[in-house]
Amino acid sequence: MRSEPTATIGVAGAGAVGQAVATALVASGLCRRLLVASRTREQAAALVTDLDDMRQSVASPTLPLIGRPADLIGCDAVVVAARSAFTNTRTADVRMAGAVANAPVVRALAASLRGYQGTVLVVTNPVDLMTRLFTETSGCPRVYGIGSNLDSARYRLALARLLGVPPDAVHGHVIGEHGDGAVVCASSTTVNGTPAGVPLAEVREELRARPGRISAGIGRTRSGPAGAVLSTLRKALGLVDGVEELSCEHGGAWLGIPLRFTAGRPMACLPVLDADEDAQLAATTTKLRNAYQALRPSCPTPDCLETT
Repeated sequence: MRSEPTATIGVAGAGAVGQAVATALVASGLCRRLLVASRTREQAAALVTDLDDMRQSVASPTLPLIGRPADLIGCDAVVVAARSAFTNTRTADVRMAGAVANAPVVRALAASLRGYQGTVLVVTNPVDLMTRLFTETSGCPRVYGIGSNLDSARYRLALARLLGVPPDAVHGHVIGEHGDGAVVCASSTTVNGTPAGVPLAEVREELRARPGRISAGIGRTRSGPAGAVLSTLRKALGLVDGVEELSCEHGGAWLGIPLRFTAGRPMACLPVLDADEDAQLAATTTKLRNAYQALRPSCPTPDCLETT
């Protein structure tokens, strides 16, 4: 296991989520250098200047720097938080609304990182589709989507509150899609190591409503995704061992599954599903496959890189 922080982490996108991720990285001191790439040099420069002020205040060892998308290929890990500017008017399958708009952005960035051998964490929604798109365009071997790990954290918090127990006592997963096709693995959930009775209707309502409440109050979720990124980076870079629910290729499909990282090496560790959960996961797999096939290739250009 690595005793020193990784040398350089790149963040693509200087919008709400990119800012939150970059801030978390500087505050944590996880890396020695943080490379920020955005649609314009002015955006990247503004964020880097703000981060440099923070670095001085908290005595962080992390040096923020301006970069171009192509410069990210020299990083140990890259966080993709770029998106297109579009208005989302959906009330259902909200995250899926960004598929067509964000595909050219992700495809362009992936093309600039073709052959990259480091770790890529995709945050751009719909994250399961964008993770597959980035993987297939870039050929990168270590691409993971952030989403199901955030859903799982929300699940554990919600269940702990409903059952009146500490969150650390709850062990359970949300897998499949980061969206309406999320599968709550209630049958394998435990509290203090004992099978738990999960009030599924209440849990699902909280998972559905929570992001909307956040977005209604502050515009969009940002701190939660940033925390999920930070937790995953520590494991993917071999700094600590543990489990994260991440979108990746599994059995010919790209969807969120639990991965156990040991010294930075991942291994799938899916829980045993009951018949209902198995059927839900199959339906989600079909949904994501069909949605991906519906994406039409476009001609990406570097100008596509827009922040969120």
